Amino acid sequence: QVQLVESGGGSVQAGGSLRLSCAASGRTFSTIAMGWFRQAPGKEREFVAGISWTGDTTYSDSMKGRFTISRDNAKRTVYLQMNSLKPEDTAVYLCAADPRGPIVAPKSARVYDYWGQGTQVTVSS
Repeated sequence: QVQLVESGGGSVQAGGSLRLSCAASGRTFSTIAMGWFRQAPGKEREFVAGISWTGDTTYSDSMKGRFTISRDNAKRTVYLQMNSLKPEDTAVYLCAADPRGPIVAPKSARVYDYWGQGTQVTVSS
């Protein structure tokens, strides 16, 4: 079992930045892959970024260059640094864990077994 709690969401103006955190508890954190997803009202859950237990990162093409995922295994936390935010980035952001420890963090939400409750990010123009 893995429990995930996100924090760091809020309201910002376009062009601003936020850093989201996802704290994990339960099984060994250092061997699991972590992902960030987002879901806007009326839209499907969308992959944002992922990081494997080795530290290899993957990004959605639309967010590459603006968002950075990282992890601190000692703190059992994964981060999502979001810069140059746009109104279309408004969504609930969720972190997820894949305990099978893939070399590359999956982009499909179906693969992840554990999810946090999400944190709201609102970007105004």
